Amino acid sequence: MGQDGGPEFKKLGMCGTGSMGGMMSLLYAENGVDVYYFDPDETNVSKLQGEAKAVGLDKSIHSQKDYKEMCKSLESENEPKLFVYSIPHGGPGDAVLKELRPNLKKGDIILDCSNEYWKNTERRQKELDPDGIHYIGCGVSGGYQSARSGPSMSPGGDADTLKKILPFLERVAAKDGKGRPCVTPIGPHGSGHYVKMLHNGIEQGMMSSIAEIWFIMHKCLGMEFDQIADVFESWNKDGPLHDNFLVSIGIDINRTKKDDGSFVLSEVLDKVVQDADNSEGTGIWTCEEAIRLHVPAPTILSAHMFRLGSSDAARRLEVNRVFDGGVEPRTFKIEIEELQLALYAAFLLAFIQGLQIIKAMDRQEGWKLDYRKIVQIWRGGCIIQSDHISDVLDSMLGRDDHNDDILLANREIASELSKAYKPLKNVVLKAIEADAYVPALSASLEYYKYSSSTLLPTQFMEAELDYFGEHMYEKWSEYPGEPAKKGPHHYEWKRATGKVDKKNENKS
Repeated sequence: MGQDGGPEFKKLGMCGTGSMGGMMSLLYAENGVDVYYFDPDETNVSKLQGEAKAVGLDKSIHSQKDYKEMCKSLESENEPKLFVYSIPHGGPGDAVLKELRPNLKKGDIILDCSNEYWKNTERRQKELDPDGIHYIGCGVSGGYQSARSGPSMSPGGDADTLKKILPFLERVAAKDGKGRPCVTPIGPHGSGHYVKMLHNGIEQGMMSSIAEIWFIMHKCLGMEFDQIADVFESWNKDGPLHDNFLVSIGIDINRTKKDDGSFVLSEVLDKVVQDADNSEGTGIWTCEEAIRLHVPAPTILSAHMFRLGSSDAARRLEVNRVFDGGVEPRTFKIEIEELQLALYAAFLLAFIQGLQIIKAMDRQEGWKLDYRKIVQIWRGGCIIQSDHISDVLDSMLGRDDHNDDILLANREIASELSKAYKPLKNVVLKAIEADAYVPALSASLEYYKYSSSTLLPTQFMEAELDYFGEHMYEKWSEYPGEPAKKGPHHYEWKRATGKVDKKNENKS
């Protein structure tokens, strides 16, 4: 807090007031900050002003005619100007920065709370650093509801600037069950946006997994929406899925009815467009990072492919017609407890895969991230909140002798997954037999299997690579080398020949 007991920043400039920016504006205002905002979309302006008036915050929220007027309103002799971004990634962020640039001075801070690509964040940091202007890439999670009540936040950038804005962020961030703020300085450069990107990648894997379990309940077990809501409610109270955000909102989604008594869920088309329309890039970037850094993340990648497959509903309709109705899922019987543990296993493996990608990037960049603090900020205000998983991960990370490079090679993770393996396997087997759709669940099962195996079909793959490409191989009698290091052996399976060789063979 400031010396007078008030907020650390008396005012800020809000750039963009869509669903997230508008809610954050109200959040900041009710925490004692005067918000000066500009949004070229009149609909957003009208909506924010109406909501501010409805809750008595209209005197703290001020519409500006342009960015120049905003900057003038924020001018102060002793304090730097603070700007908050909540705008689409890429070009829009550059366009806003271009508008602000003539009015920025040394010490000013831009807190980018958009879902920005981490490379864009680092590019802007390098552009502004020589002039003493600080650009902080701050991931914000939880959707517009959490943006209003307090989101999970992951700021990254200049250490001194992070220290300066942290009290303000701690004031507005979500609080976990123990009252701790779900925000921490992540690290330097683009690390804040990078961690948020992986949060969203983990989210993708989890969302596909719970959707697949929901479908099994509804279509294969014949459960009504209210019955599924009751199961989700019991799961969210205790057990490995307790205090899990996606499970908790699943209760509301399965129970919500319209005025005519029909369920809202029943009218929702099976079409996810978030990745196909390029409005949200974090899922795509996560998949790209997994591949670039050579980190297996099948739960996350399979979930992404599933979303893309769903997005072109018209194409699926055409294929369905040609295939005479396609494959129709059938009913089967399975214990609800097995579905619970299968979902838990997929959730935990999505966390493991996401954290392994962050760790690979951390090693590459030398960020030196604190993973216990990262797990802590995911305890409240975010989409992937899952308190039991956080407890397991924190217990593992808090042990001095834990395996920091291979998260699966820790006894805490092995214990949890060993209990869930058979249920996950049974769910996948029965679902496949009944033609249900389980891309993320089955990918999770296969990841569990091949990650712990010492005898894979890739033995034959490596032989074929050596046969046609002379890619070399290692022998069973040798200890495995590094992942990116080729083996020392090649066998001439079949000599390469041409026309001259054939002529010589005929002569002989």
